[in-house]
Amino acid sequence: MDKKATTISQLNEILRYPMTRSELISALATRHPDLNHSDVSSCVITLLDSISEALSLGRRAEIRSFGTFEVNRHPPRKARNPKSGEVIFVPAKAVPHFRAGKELRERVDW
Repeated sequence: MDKKATTISQLNEILRYPMTRSELISALATRHPDLNHSDVSSCVITLLDSISEALSLGRRAEIRSFGTFEVNRHPPRKARNPKSGEVIFVPAKAVPHFRAGKELRERVDW
């Protein structure tokens, strides 16, 4: 078996679902042997921290051909406790939302 096939089989083993941050770092380090593991780790952590920071400030984070991370805001509302029927107040909240880009959608839709 040639080196490329071994690398692809190793990647397939690493790329199982769900993928954790450490598995992503390992997959990237395997795919790019010229980079050391700590550099790859630093890049991934910086990328994720940058996206988190943008969302916490209410901004969007767009990665072309991959997707867009943004914050969806839900207004306050009244709801009912299904067990007791009591009316309760649900406060407003902001939740992170990811919208896949066209290229990612096409790759996933086999």
